[in-house]
Amino acid sequence: MATTRFRRLVVVSLGLVALISLMLISVDPEVQYTVDEVMESPEDFTSDEIHLRGTVLEGSVDDELKIFILSGNDESAQLFVDISSVALPDGFGEGYMIAVKGDLVNVDGKWTISANSIQTGCPSKYTAE
Repeated sequence: MATTRFRRLVVVSLGLVALISLMLISVDPEVQYTVDEVMESPEDFTSDEIHLRGTVLEGSVDDELKIFILSGNDESAQLFVDISSVALPDGFGEGYMIAVKGDLVNVDGKWTISANSIQTGCPSKYTAE
């Protein structure tokens, strides 16, 4: 009887290890790039959806064209972000750090991200106490 319990325990344990292993293998980690990293060689990021972070450039939000400029640490590293297909989240504003997911394309010589989603940090981080 003890060997039967031991066998069951071994079979269940191996099954759990196999399931956990499959879960870990199937999860693809999402890498978040900075605007500076992407602008070093933007052609390398055009094949898949890209996830990157940057700062919304002051004075760049155009509500009519549904576009703004995302800037990196180096002010010369800038990307246009097309927001025509997404709603802007609470906490979005000029000068704030945001994360954008979308497809990177070259439109008339300007690198543009067609945004699929935009994430901001917690708005309480930005309010003065």
